[in-house]
Amino acid sequence: MKIPMTKVARQARIADLLQRQPVRSQPELAKLLLESGVEVTQATLSRDLDELGALKLRAEDGSLVYALPGEGGGRIPLTRLGSGESPDARLRRIAEELLVAAEASANLVIVRTPPGAAQFLASAIDHADWESILGTVAGDDTILVISRDPMGGASVAEALLRHADRRIQPAPAGDPGTI
Repeated sequence: MKIPMTKVARQARIADLLQRQPVRSQPELAKLLLESGVEVTQATLSRDLDELGALKLRAEDGSLVYALPGEGGGRIPLTRLGSGESPDARLRRIAEELLVAAEASANLVIVRTPPGAAQFLASAIDHADWESILGTVAGDDTILVISRDPMGGASVAEALLRHADRRIQPAPAGDPGTI
């Protein structure tokens, strides 16, 4: 079954595949995508790899495999990788499509995404290199964003929501929340 996907969701799937296993060529990647239900043309796949900033690096066995910025060590600034898109603009584009919700507590922010998209959005947050963010931890559909300021979670959540063009949802009056 073929799954219709948005560009960002398709790129998230590509990023996931590249992080899970060595991929040596575009035809090999296209086959892996097709096996997971995503059909893509070679031209689209080539554009996606370029926009993701994928590089071919030498693996331990000496073969060349695709890798994404930040894998295996220090980050490679995305602006050096030829996409022409600034890291902040990339975060805005990805957040508009993938950020579902953001809630803060003290210096922590929980960000919700569609299933399988958390690592892709977390990478965009990390590469945006906001001074106010210490780092991220991503699961399948949830990201933990840690603010440098001990009480800065709310401002980070608000900034992420603004990037995603989402409105901040205040808690109902008098509702202390539930456990």
